[in-house]
Amino acid sequence: MSDTVTDNPAMSRFELDVNGQTVFATYRRRGTILHIPYVEAPPSLRGTGAAGRLLEGVMAIARAEGLTIVPICGYAANWMHRHREHHDLLAR
Repeated sequence: MSDTVTDNPAMSRFELDVNGQTVFATYRRRGTILHIPYVEAPPSLRGTGAAGRLLEGVMAIARAEGLTIVPICGYAANWMHRHREHHDLLAR
């Protein structure tokens, strides 16, 4: 299983394919700020860590592109709060 997160700009979302199912995080880019209003995993993938793997990939993309993040979605905000190694990516 590959944990490659891809950007789907046509749908304004980052995606992770897990056995043919898509976990995604919608986004809005405003300059160098990335707003994440929604993270979704199919019911069969909830509790498997798929959304966390997606967000790890989103953090890597943000870091590589010099972006900061505003996690609007409750899941994304809680995930970032628990993962201190990504606190430097929080938009101020």
